[in-house]
This record gives sequence, structure tokens and C-alpha cells, in this order.
Amino acid sequence: QVQLVESGGGFVQPGGSLRLSCASSGRTFSTVTMGWYRQAPGKQREMVATVTSGSSTNYADFAKGRFTISRDNAKNTLYLQMNSLKSEDTAVYYCNAPRFFSAFSTTYYYTWGQGTQVTVSS
Repeated sequence: QVQLVESGGGFVQPGGSLRLSCASSGRTFSTVTMGWYRQAPGKQREMVATVTSGSSTNYADFAKGRFTISRDNAKNTLYLQMNSLKSEDTAVYYCNAPRFFSAFSTTYYYTWGQGTQVTVSS
């Protein structure tokens, strides 16, 4: 079973920075795409950024230029460096390993962890 544990969230003022971490128990961590997702109150969960096993990255428009996703395969850990934070970034942040099955047009996600709360406010 794969377990995902997010940490590093907190309270920060607009313009501040936070670094989130995601620890994974998966034995094949180094071979899969990993991603960060977030969910604000009353809104759907949305993709923030992804990084492949080859370290290719993809970012949501709101994250470009401000957030950086990275991974440490030796530690089975995923990171999200967030700079120039805005109040709109307030949400619970989750990590996961998306697997897209083209034959079924379906993306599989492992069981979501508890997430880590990020609050940006003055």
C-alpha cells in the first residue's frame, strides 16, 4: 500500500514563502510521476504542478514563475517551493502519483493523505 504524508504548511503573509514536503512509502517512487494538488474551501481540487521520473515539470498557470516542484528519489520525498504567495493560494495542499490509462481515459490516484494547510493572510 502507498501512503502519502504532506507537511510544511502554515500561516504566512502575502509575498511570503513556504516549502512543502511529501513523504511517500511507495517502493517505485523514483519511477513514477508525482504531483501537488490543492483544494480551497468550496472549490474543487486542482492540479498545482507535476514532475516526471525524468524531472520534466508542468505547472498550472497560477503557479508558473512562483512555485517550483522537485523530488529527492533517495528520500522518497516530493517538494513544492512556493514564493510570492497570495491570498488566493490559501488551500489544503495534497500530493499524489497520477497514473493515466489512455485505453480507459482514466487517471488513477492513490488514497489521498490528510494534506497540509496553507493560509496566506495579512
